[in-house]
Amino acid sequence: MTKTNETRIDRRFAALKAEGRAALVTFVTAGDPDLETSKAILAGLPGAGADVIELGMPFSDPMADGPAIQASSLRALKAGHKMRDTLAMVREFRKTDNDTPIVLMGYYNPIYVYPNAAFLDEAAEAGVDGLIVVDTPPEVDGELCLPAIERGINFIRLVTPTTDDKRLKTVLKNTSGFLYYVSITGITGAASANPDHVEAEVARLKRATTLPVAVGFGVRTPEQARAMAKGADGVVVGSALVRTIEDTLTQDGVATGNTVGSVLSLVGRLSAALREA
Repeated sequence: MTKTNETRIDRRFAALKAEGRAALVTFVTAGDPDLETSKAILAGLPGAGADVIELGMPFSDPMADGPAIQASSLRALKAGHKMRDTLAMVREFRKTDNDTPIVLMGYYNPIYVYPNAAFLDEAAEAGVDGLIVVDTPPEVDGELCLPAIERGINFIRLVTPTTDDKRLKTVLKNTSGFLYYVSITGITGAASANPDHVEAEVARLKRATTLPVAVGFGVRTPEQARAMAKGADGVVVGSALVRTIEDTLTQDGVATGNTVGSVLSLVGRLSAALREA
């Protein structure tokens, strides 16, 4: 693995390990349903209990996102959200929070057209700590992964139930920050995995790496989060949060007075479940 200097992600997982609990990793899409509401949600996540924040980079043609997250991206894009707005959100967040890790998650196309070097420079300057770019395989690490690491940004990769031990070695080579275990075969927000099977898979991964392992895809409720945390270092919840946003909108897709509070309330219940696990 290519070494990076200690990052906010490293420090956060080390602190939570000392506490003896798993991280709550929350995903929301930048700019959903509009910039101001999205900024209010982002600002409120740490206080509600989010330990690590994944901020989705809206994209019109995803490959791993289920209907809920696809809809959130489309709402953001319809509202005029651009990549520079996502980076500006991080920059503004850092004015009041210099501790909570932020990971940008999405697809390569919007980064490629930014283009790469400018995106990475601005992401590092804004305070981005990690990237998850699901359609950049390890075979092309020289294009985005290694330049990100050179700028002190962790490059986090996903592994799935179909990732065998041989492929795992390749995936781990330049992965840093944490390893994201996709608990099901399929898209985000689909069926939930068997917690016993996930625990066994996490144990297999931990025999191959010292990186923290976070489990995601299909985790919707505090009870599921608690169950998935067994043996894992973190639990990722995304579709449930963006679906909560959707449920509070008017028929025209406009945020209401309940939008921010409903999302943060769910984050609080998820966080409480992990603290009780």
